[in-house]
Amino acid sequence: MKKTLCGTAVLITLIGTLALFGSGCSKKAVIPPDSSNAGAMGGGAGSSGYDENNLASEGTLDDASLAGGAGADSASDEYKRLHGRCSDNLFPIYFDFDQFGIRADMTEVLVKNAEHMQSVPGAPIVIEGNTDDRGTNEYNLALGERRAMAAKQYLVDLGVDASRIQTISYGEERPLFTGQDEDSYSQNRRDDFIMK
Repeated sequence: MKKTLCGTAVLITLIGTLALFGSGCSKKAVIPPDSSNAGAMGGGAGSSGYDENNLASEGTLDDASLAGGAGADSASDEYKRLHGRCSDNLFPIYFDFDQFGIRADMTEVLVKNAEHMQSVPGAPIVIEGNTDDRGTNEYNLALGERRAMAAKQYLVDLGVDASRIQTISYGEERPLFTGQDEDSYSQNRRDDFIMK
């Protein structure tokens, strides 16, 4: 009986150890955008054709402030809808499902963001591409990168110096809203703008 209990204890300890080592997250590679695509990952119509780290800065909404407490109330949801994870005086832009072309209703937001960016010459800018959680992780990382690159190109066309702008894709990894409904999905399909 003692041998069976001892063997069981060793087995439980071994399983627990393996579970700890196996629970880590793996890094995903970002698939570079295909510049020949006209706006959708699958080649959709109606798009405008515009086609390394977590860089939280002062004035941004980071994961810690979203995790609970005051950050979880309804006022926080309103704040997240308006500001996403953007720096002060910058605002997110949103995308249609499976698209990376800049929507017509988002161009004014990009114009205002560009004006603010130009008012602070030389400040580095990071554009963070995000997706909802439908699709594979690899697909969503590529789509998030295409969204960030589309916004970068639009800002460059508005006169923002390209050398100031870095892009990164988080794909589906950093949702602001965790619901499995169209409203949550639409809020997670966005680019955030961080200025240091």
